[in-house]
Amino acid sequence: MRPVLRTLPAGRRLLTAAAGSGLAGLRELGALLTDALGGALVPAALFVAAGLLVGFAKTAIGGLASIAIAIFATLMPARESTAVVLLLLLVGDLVAVWHYRADADWSLLRRLLPAVLPGLLVGAVFLAVADDTLLRRSIGALLLVMALLQLGLRRDRGGAVSGASAASAASEVPAASRLAALGAGLGSGFATMTANAAGAVMTLYLVAQGVEKRRFLGTGALFFFGVNLAKLPISAGLGLLTSQTLLRAAVLAPAVLLGAWAGLHAASRLSQRHFDRAVLAATIVSALALVAR
Repeated sequence: MRPVLRTLPAGRRLLTAAAGSGLAGLRELGALLTDALGGALVPAALFVAAGLLVGFAKTAIGGLASIAIAIFATLMPARESTAVVLLLLLVGDLVAVWHYRADADWSLLRRLLPAVLPGLLVGAVFLAVADDTLLRRSIGALLLVMALLQLGLRRDRGGAVSGASAASAASEVPAASRLAALGAGLGSGFATMTANAAGAVMTLYLVAQGVEKRRFLGTGALFFFGVNLAKLPISAGLGLLTSQTLLRAAVLAPAVLLGAWAGLHAASRLSQRHFDRAVLAATIVSALALVAR
């Protein structure tokens, strides 16, 4: 491990801090952690808040992850931010999969997964050629379009979707078809590779299917864990998993775990109606923030 760390700038600084004695070592370690959190109090607080939101989103309100994505894309270059968010999402995925594993709907997953890989590959090409401004605005536009589609779907159905009426309505809309599953899989793959924003696509699809809260969380947990694992080698191939990225993710991982713990407690208290509204509102706010910047 030490030889590998010495080849990375942040790794060399970490080894220097660990080897240092007394005040000098503590200063070096403090400087390293400060750099990882943006170098100032306000960016550090926003990074920690974003980490908390990632964890909370994984175990409660998925749309809140969009706000975290917007925060990272604002504080960092958009391309690099996707790699940090990916690593933090995987931390949250582990908690969500463990807690909601019995609630996953495997039939929905089987419809979605075949189209995800082509979407990932298209997204990787876009990520490689797009500049930072285009990528940031594309992330925001994609989130906003998905949120507006969700809003339109809810209005067509006269409000929140839940229970037997939702299941019945799902059979009457295109999202229940194989073609809709194909579109959702492709869209999820592209959105998650370019912006870690497949949650909005999945929400649209699962709401259309009339999926209740725990099945929503269980299906999403397994789906995103698998997809995020598949993205790791692609992100590495694009050169996004740098030493600074790994260090920042490691520093923020405890915030993700704390947010996930809070989300588990909150999810049990949220009604289906409030759950749907909170997911949608979080997506719209974060999308507008990115497009306007």
